[in-house]
Amino acid sequence: MPLPQAGRMTHAHDPFDRAYWEERYGAPGLTWTGKPNAVLVDEATSLKPGRALDIGSGEGGDALWLAGLGWAVTGVDISQNALDKARGRAEEVGLAVTWEQHDLTEWTPEPQTFDLVTAHFMHLADPARSVLFRALAAAVAPGGTLLIVGHDVTGHDEHRDHMAHLMFGVDDVLAAIDGEGLRVHVAESRARREGELRDIVVRATR
Repeated sequence: MPLPQAGRMTHAHDPFDRAYWEERYGAPGLTWTGKPNAVLVDEATSLKPGRALDIGSGEGGDALWLAGLGWAVTGVDISQNALDKARGRAEEVGLAVTWEQHDLTEWTPEPQTFDLVTAHFMHLADPARSVLFRALAAAVAPGGTLLIVGHDVTGHDEHRDHMAHLMFGVDDVLAAIDGEGLRVHVAESRARREGELRDIVVRATR
């Protein structure tokens, strides 16, 4: 889930809590493009389909793309409005996806359950972020893949300076998943195709 734009729909407590996302996803139409994230396409196209967990699934762009390739996908998001939109899109194209509403600061997936665990732009402040990343690493089944992508804390623009505490670097991800028995294949800051921003990409397997 990309970081929100500054100045939109703020709340008296956590500005990016469930109330924020329910309000944002409750607006008509799609909040994002509806397409899969480019890094997911690059890193997962060659993987053998199995069970996939899409964290922060939003309106279903990544989950639907994976389901179209034959994955049995579980999409998890904090916003029921987002999940309702995703479910409607899945029904329109005839794809089966399991949609679950969870607050990721209070829920963790079952260990060693999924052949692919993917989290794109799931931005939490530490220590919740590290706890989540460790839980996602633990959820990877033998032979499975973990893919974590997020805004690079060292490469964000001035517009997002006030949200730097929600961004992270490669070392933050590696420290969080250390000890979970994964082999790291990709750990880098990667330039986006469409602009100057950079994203952290970590791909590891069990």
